[in-house]
Amino acid sequence: MQKKIAFLMGVHAHQPVGNFPSVLADAHQRCYGPFLRLMARFPEFPFALHVSGWLLDQWLIHDPEDMELLKIMVQRGQAELFTAGYAEPVLAAIPEADRRGQVQFLSQRIHDCFGVKPSGSWLTERVWESSVVSALHQSGVRYVTVDDYHFLCAGVPAERLNGYFSTEEGGERLDIFPIAEGLRYRIPFTSANEVVSYLESMARDDRMEAAVYFDDIEKFGIWPETYEWVYEKGWLEQFIQGILNSPFIEPMTYARYHAQNATRGPVYLPTTSYIEMNEWTLPAQAGEHYASLVERARNEQTYDRDRPFLRGGIWRNFMMRYPEANHLHKRMLGLSTRFHALPALQQTAERRRLLYETQANDAYWHGLFGGLYLPHLRRALYRALLQLEGDLDRHQPRPALTRYDLDMDGHEEIILQNGQIQAIIAGSGPAHVLELDVYELAHNFADTLTRQREHYHAKVLTQPVLASSSTGVGNPHEVVQFKHPLTAEDLIFDSTRRALFTDYARRDGERHLLEYDEIRGNETDSGVKFLGRTQGARKEISLLAQALLVRYEHPDPVFWSTFEIELNLVMPSCDGPAGRFEFNGGIPGGFGQDIELHGVTQLVLRDEVLGGGITVGCDVPCRVISRPCHSVSQSEAGFEKIMQAVTLTFTDFAVPTRKLLMSLTAWPTS
Repeated sequence: MQKKIAFLMGVHAHQPVGNFPSVLADAHQRCYGPFLRLMARFPEFPFALHVSGWLLDQWLIHDPEDMELLKIMVQRGQAELFTAGYAEPVLAAIPEADRRGQVQFLSQRIHDCFGVKPSGSWLTERVWESSVVSALHQSGVRYVTVDDYHFLCAGVPAERLNGYFSTEEGGERLDIFPIAEGLRYRIPFTSANEVVSYLESMARDDRMEAAVYFDDIEKFGIWPETYEWVYEKGWLEQFIQGILNSPFIEPMTYARYHAQNATRGPVYLPTTSYIEMNEWTLPAQAGEHYASLVERARNEQTYDRDRPFLRGGIWRNFMMRYPEANHLHKRMLGLSTRFHALPALQQTAERRRLLYETQANDAYWHGLFGGLYLPHLRRALYRALLQLEGDLDRHQPRPALTRYDLDMDGHEEIILQNGQIQAIIAGSGPAHVLELDVYELAHNFADTLTRQREHYHAKVLTQPVLASSSTGVGNPHEVVQFKHPLTAEDLIFDSTRRALFTDYARRDGERHLLEYDEIRGNETDSGVKFLGRTQGARKEISLLAQALLVRYEHPDPVFWSTFEIELNLVMPSCDGPAGRFEFNGGIPGGFGQDIELHGVTQLVLRDEVLGGGITVGCDVPCRVISRPCHSVSQSEAGFEKIMQAVTLTFTDFAVPTRKLLMSLTAWPTS
C-alpha cells in the first residue's frame, strides 16, 4: 500500500441571530462568497461545510448565485453538508425535545434546498456532553466532530487519533472524529507549503489514516489580516494545489472515509469543549489560577503531557458566571415548556422558529468569541422570546402576578404582567427590576450587563500589541490587539447587578445600597410592596396599563436629600445618532454623552432604532445625571469598549411630604 494520509477538510459558517445586515454582507463579500467560488474551481478537492440554519436562510435570500454554485458542488459529490441545531444552540444546554427538533429542522431545510440528507453534524463550540448522543442518533446523525483534546482528556493516546471512534448512550451509537489541533492552529495561519508538508509527515503505509480538520470558515477572510493572506496573496489556492499535487495526501469527504474505514473502537468522552473554552468559562480568580498552573507546566515542560488533566471549567459554567446569561437561559427553558405543552397543531412553524432563535448560543457566553457582551445579540434573543411569549399569552393568558425562583439563586423573583408590559423583580435584597418588557416593542429595557472582572483584563494595561509573523498572519488566540484605546479608568467593575430602580443613600460621601424585604399579605395582582431593612423606607412596584409605577415612602424628610435612584436603561441606538434625550422642549444630548439636568419631572428617551421610546416621570422636581455605561471585553478583533446602557441617577428630590412617585412609560413611534 502506498504511503498515504486521508485529509478531511471541513469548515463551519455561522453568524449570530440578530447580527447586523452590514456585517452579514461584509462577511459574505470577504469570506463566504470568495471561499465558495474558489472551491468550485477545484471539483477534485472535496470538503465538508456546515452552515448554521439562520445564516443559510440569509444566504438563500441574499446570495442566490453562490447557493446555486454550492448546489452544483453538492450534486457532484464535492461538498458534503453537515447539519446541527438550526439556530446554532449548544445542544447540551437546551431541552431534549428541542435538541431533536433543532437538528431535524436544519436537516430538512438542507434536504429541501440541496436534495441531500446530512449524516454528519457539527457540534456548536464543540461542547460535548454524552446526553446529546440520543437526540443526534434519533435525528439521523451518524458522526460528529470534536477536538482531539476531548479524546486526550479520556486518556486516548495521541498517536491513535487518526480516524474515528464510536460511542453510545443507552445503546444508541454515534461515531466521533477528532479534529487535529495541529491543523486547527496552522490553517490558514502558516504558509500553505508548511501545512502541506505537515500533512505529508502524517502519512503512513500500513493503512489509510485520517488527518481531520474542521474549524470556522471565518478564519478564511474575516479574521484580522486573513482576507489579504487567504485570497489576495493566494494562500487557499496554493493550499488546494499543494494537496492535489501531493502523492501522499488524498482529500476526501467525511462520508466517504466513514463508509470505507472501520471505527478505531469505543470511546467515552468527558464533558468538555475546546481547550480555550474551558479557560474562558472560569470566573476571573479561578481563571487566573488556571493560567498560573498552565504557565508552570509550560516552564517545567510538562504541559504537553499534562494538559488533558488541566481541564478548566465546562460550558454551562457561563450560567454561573454571568447572571444575565443565567436569567435569559431560564426564561428560555420556561418558554420551551410552554411551547411543548401546546397541542401539536398549535406548535406552528413560526412559533417553533421563534423558540429556536431564543436558544442561539452566542448571547449566552463570552471568551475570545461569544456575544454575551454584545447588546444587539442579547436583544435579538429577547425579541424572539417576547414575540413568542406575547403570542402564547394571547392564546393561554398567564396570571397577573406569579412568584418562583426563576434563576435558581435561592430567592424568589416576582413576575408582574398585564399583557402589555412585564416586570420581573428581585424579591429580596435591592428589590430592583431585573427585566422590563414591552411586548409591542418586543424589547427588554433592563437587558444590560453587569461589569465584572475578567481574567484577561490584566493584559489591557500590561501587554504590548504583538505583530504578525512574516510567514503568516496573527492568530487571535495568541495575539494581543486593541480595537479601542483603553485606560485603567475603563476597568471599573460593579458591586451590584445592574438593573432598574436600584436605590442608594449617600452617607459620608459614599453610596450605600438600600436593601428590602417583601411585605406579604393584603396584596393585589397589580403590585408588590417592600420594607427597607435599615432605612425605614417603603417601596411599592406596580403596573398600570403601559406604565411601570414605583412608589417610595419615608417618614424622615431629611432622607430625600441623600436618596438616589439608579436606572440602567437599554436603548438600542446606544451612543449612535439615532438616540436622544428630550427635556423641556429641547434636546440636551444623546445617550452616549455625560449630561446633568435640574428640575426634572419628565424626561423622554427617544430611539429610532427601537422605533419608540420611554418616558421617565417623577412627581417632584429632581436632578438627573446621565452617563453611558461601557464594558471592556476581548474579541477576535482585539480589546473593545461597548456601551451597555444609559445610566440615569435621580437625586436631590424636592419632596415636601413623605412620598415620591416614579414612572416609566414606553411607547412605539407609530
